[in-house]
Amino acid sequence: MDLGLRGKRAIVTGSTKGIGRAIAETLLDEGASVAICARDADGVQAAVDELRGRGTVWGRAVNAGDEASLRSYVADAITELGGLDIYVHNTSGKPAKTLEAWQNNFDIDLRALVVGADAAGEALAANHDGVLISIGTSAVGEHFASGANSYSAFKAAVTNWTLGQAQVLGAKGIRCNVVSPGPIWVEGGDWNRVRDAKPEFFAATEQAHPMGHIGTVSDVANAVAFLASRAARHINGANLTVDGGFMKRVNY
Repeated sequence: MDLGLRGKRAIVTGSTKGIGRAIAETLLDEGASVAICARDADGVQAAVDELRGRGTVWGRAVNAGDEASLRSYVADAITELGGLDIYVHNTSGKPAKTLEAWQNNFDIDLRALVVGADAAGEALAANHDGVLISIGTSAVGEHFASGANSYSAFKAAVTNWTLGQAQVLGAKGIRCNVVSPGPIWVEGGDWNRVRDAKPEFFAATEQAHPMGHIGTVSDVANAVAFLASRAARHINGANLTVDGGFMKRVNY
């Protein structure tokens, strides 16, 4: 299926590695122009250099938790791309270990979404065909013996806010959806570290998976590309779980 993304213009935040990087690569491969960002300037430049062979890409270092920095980045990205059709909110902090550190998850996970959507809103609404996609997590649908940590708590808020905007921004022609990954393998990422530090737990997780393995970043990126495309033009206000059936709940 041709997703019809050629010529589309996308911003993907937190996109020099992991899931964000895979999303940027997939959108580029589908013919979209992409603006990327992350905190580390050297990492952004290296990613831009590596991605140029796939298509039109622009990037800059951004502190997504700082409103002025994020608004400036979004404005410049829109100028560089010549407009905007797709905004993917992927920035996220690590689970906080102290009560004070919860502020970082609030700023990076939730506040950055609201600020970024506001900064991008006019451009996304210009053609009455914009798309806002937030990256959530299937962990928001579970409870754990240790209780919810800052990551899953704010991801729950991200999911709730984004899906609520399906009504508000939907009236302006901006579809709002969430993609919620389950366990996903990222080189050097959390599950990579779990495998190295707790191989028995990692093996048990894979054995508990109905498909026998955890997902890949491409699995998530492909879901994002589909929701960003006109093939999903009547999907608005949906939370698409990408976990291969790992969750045992019925996902109404």
